[in-house]
Amino acid sequence: MAASKMIPAGWYRDPARRHEYRYWAGTDWTASVTDGTVTATDALGSASLPPPELPPGPPPQHLDEPSPGTAGPVAPAGKRRRRRWAVPVIAIAAVAGVVIGLVIWAPWASPPLLRPAGLTAGPSTTDSVAFHWLRPATGPAPDHYVILREGKVIGSVRGTVTFYRQAGLAPATAYRYRVAAVRGGKRSALSSALVASTATPPLSAARLAGPWAVQLTLVRRGGLIGARQWTQSWVTTPKCATGSCAEMLSGSIGGHRFTAKLDRTGARYAGTTTARLFPCGSGANSFPLRDTISFHLKVTRAHAVHRAWVASSWAGALVMSNPYTSSGNLFCPASSQTAALSSYS
Repeated sequence: MAASKMIPAGWYRDPARRHEYRYWAGTDWTASVTDGTVTATDALGSASLPPPELPPGPPPQHLDEPSPGTAGPVAPAGKRRRRRWAVPVIAIAAVAGVVIGLVIWAPWASPPLLRPAGLTAGPSTTDSVAFHWLRPATGPAPDHYVILREGKVIGSVRGTVTFYRQAGLAPATAYRYRVAAVRGGKRSALSSALVASTATPPLSAARLAGPWAVQLTLVRRGGLIGARQWTQSWVTTPKCATGSCAEMLSGSIGGHRFTAKLDRTGARYAGTTTARLFPCGSGANSFPLRDTISFHLKVTRAHAVHRAWVASSWAGALVMSNPYTSSGNLFCPASSQTAALSSYS
């Protein structure tokens, strides 16, 4: 068919719409066609088709222009039937070859890096937690795993290891962990979060330290006249550098200072001291009494402070007793007072 000489030879959209591209020889359409990566021939027969429209469609980069033997004019009528049947066969064979090739060569394509799954808490101590996770269900093992706590990377393990333990933690405290796999410099999505908690130490392990506001409530007056309930400021000072141990208790009762050594048995502390707390008589005729004070304390609550297990409250009692005391014509009989103690830091 005749066409404008302004349209150069090349690959254009198939005007017959049977293939993706058909080769235009400059004056006529040829039997050379292509679909993706498959090249074949498909004669047009006697159909009269318009010339291609400019600009030409982009030809596939892996194909050259057809050689004279394959891009010539329309084949004779006697050969058309064989070519029409040959085109589908050739196309199917070519596609099958491509698929087989992809299957054979698929190993070079690295499978996706799966995120770690199945995070499970393991045994914990008062200062450490442990947890493990599952290996990838498919694909090769990662180069290594990174461990994140509260969103920050704190460590890593080899790709063959699926267990992690962190020490140096605060007791009775919950921590949030995630794990990511790394292979070839690429990191997987983060695992689901796992909350693991350190163990809670016993109250007997709590360190009894710091200033306290102590409420005293008289439960047996024993002849003492005055307030039934009041608050004092006391201080407990451990006699060891860390942990729980014997204590020095100091403070005042009714404005009179005292210091007592308390021995520890588990979460309980006890000690006795003497002090001049209450006078015998009043005014100019009064004289001091030497009281014996017995303390009995028990830790009731504790919490973690900077990785240390520290008492946060305690309760107990004290007994104040004094012997018969006289001075001149004045005397005070023996007496004893008991007060309940409750503290808060």
